[in-house]
Amino acid sequence: MIDAHFHIWRLARGDYGWLTPALGVLHRDVEIVDWQRQAGTGGILVQAAPTEAETRFLLDTAAAAADTVRGVVGWVDLARSDGADRVERSAREPMLKGLRPMLQDIADPDWVLQSALTPALAAMAACKLTFDALVTPVHLPRIRTLARRHPDLTIVIDHGAKPDIAGDRFEPWATEIKRVAEETGVFCKLSGLLTEAGSSPERTPRYLAHLLASFGPDRVVWGSDWPVLERAAAYADWHVMAAAAVAPADHHAVFAENARRAYRLA
Repeated sequence: MIDAHFHIWRLARGDYGWLTPALGVLHRDVEIVDWQRQAGTGGILVQAAPTEAETRFLLDTAAAAADTVRGVVGWVDLARSDGADRVERSAREPMLKGLRPMLQDIADPDWVLQSALTPALAAMAACKLTFDALVTPVHLPRIRTLARRHPDLTIVIDHGAKPDIAGDRFEPWATEIKRVAEETGVFCKLSGLLTEAGSSPERTPRYLAHLLASFGPDRVVWGSDWPVLERAAAYADWHVMAAAAVAPADHHAVFAENARRAYRLA
């Protein structure tokens, strides 16, 4: 099995602006070994701060745990005038498998479509780095456009585009995510859904089923989003729920093979 989405952080680094004491259980240092105790499997380590310094920290930490960490999704300032050069330099790191601009935190949902990003996105495609799309439902039409503009760029939507499960706002998310699935070759992560459900976890299976039906078993990738998951459930609880929703014949694809394809793992 491959856990395609987990995090670590050290508060003293000071670049996690979102990680405040108000988040309770998350406001602590989290190390690779803490995730290993939960997962007992391989995984993809994903950035949690929009700094190249944090990406360096993740790469160094991952290299020391290469027996379980299969790759890193980092961060580069794609909008800089030298964004393409920065992407190309980053791609020389063998553990770097993708990059993730934190689109959900950028006020303008059209930011990802600006022409200034074109050279960096083209460099990502050329270097075979995956674009992790940390988005909300409002971004989904933009992801369709992005996929059409850059057909050689592998895109993975994180957390099913973070539908408002707690508010049970199935539409327009359901229609928009299905359009992305039908009109592009984008992958989608089954991750973060229980967190979005909040105090209504019983609503989650409907959203999970819609993602599976829309993208099919060959473009859905399972991830834990641990330790953020801890705000809603235990690691094992989310794995059990997802496993029950996926047809047994599709388990190898969803829980392992699709991550290998999406991130070009050896």
